[in-house]
Amino acid sequence: MSKKSNPPAKTFDSALTYFRSHGFDVVDTPSAANQVRVRKYGCGAVLARTPNGGAAYVARPGCLIGGEISALVDRGYQKFLRTSKLEVAATAAHLRALHAFDEELCAAIGTPDYYNLALGTVSDLYLYDRLEGREAAPNPAAGTH
Repeated sequence: MSKKSNPPAKTFDSALTYFRSHGFDVVDTPSAANQVRVRKYGCGAVLARTPNGGAAYVARPGCLIGGEISALVDRGYQKFLRTSKLEVAATAAHLRALHAFDEELCAAIGTPDYYNLALGTVSDLYLYDRLEGREAAPNPAAGTH
């Protein structure tokens, strides 16, 4: 049985070439050297050049809401897109776009494929309200000693 080899390491410059040739909007980040903001499908991420010449996330991929990259929040019954000013319900179209964007982004920068990530969109934060504050609540069944 043959071993699956790891994909070759991608450089920051080769990632930029890939982005530009595959329809991504690539904008330099004026406030930080060696950082770019990439956008496609209504989603975005901020990438930086690593010391070894590769590319890594500065801001995780998210849908663009009001020009800001949102975080995906899972509340158990619904996923939401949260920015510093706004939180909106995520639609199926948002999640499909985010998943497609993340897959292309990972391929361009050489991030390995992980099984759990390949199954679907992974949230940045999990806030199930049925568990919120549960640790601090007194347990009447335990009694006091």
